[in-house]
Amino acid sequence: MNTRLVKLIAVAAASVAVLGGCASSMSGGAYSREQARQVQEVQMGVVESVRHVKIEGTKSPVGTGAGAVVGGIAGSNIGQGKGSAVGTILGAVAGGVAGSMLEEGVMSKDGLEITVKLDNGRMIAITQEADEQFRVGERVRILSGGGVTRVTH
Repeated sequence: MNTRLVKLIAVAAASVAVLGGCASSMSGGAYSREQARQVQEVQMGVVESVRHVKIEGTKSPVGTGAGAVVGGIAGSNIGQGKGSAVGTILGAVAGGVAGSMLEEGVMSKDGLEITVKLDNGRMIAITQEADEQFRVGERVRILSGGGVTRVTH
């Protein structure tokens, strides 16, 4: 493997890692800047069930693009002349697909689907990042505001 290819693979991996730092949190304890200092409705209820789920990762052009660049360069090293051009195209396509899948895998998160019976008798379910544990029968608060609903203790 040539040095140029190794450098491009490192850049692609770093790009996906940087995306991980940019991902918005789906945690019950994370608030966006817009949500701060906004009124939220508070309801009380009891946890009826908790189910572990997977929250899909993001798919941005960065993972696909980085994969396509690395794949295209790797493919260009195959053959000579027209073979090299075909290798570049096939490598770029395969690299783009792999980069997109890698990004989504890195960005996915463990989540919880929490079903709550509210004090008014209504049943609701909220899915959020699994950064807090909830138990069946536990009393919880449901906070809703700005299009976001979360379960907290």
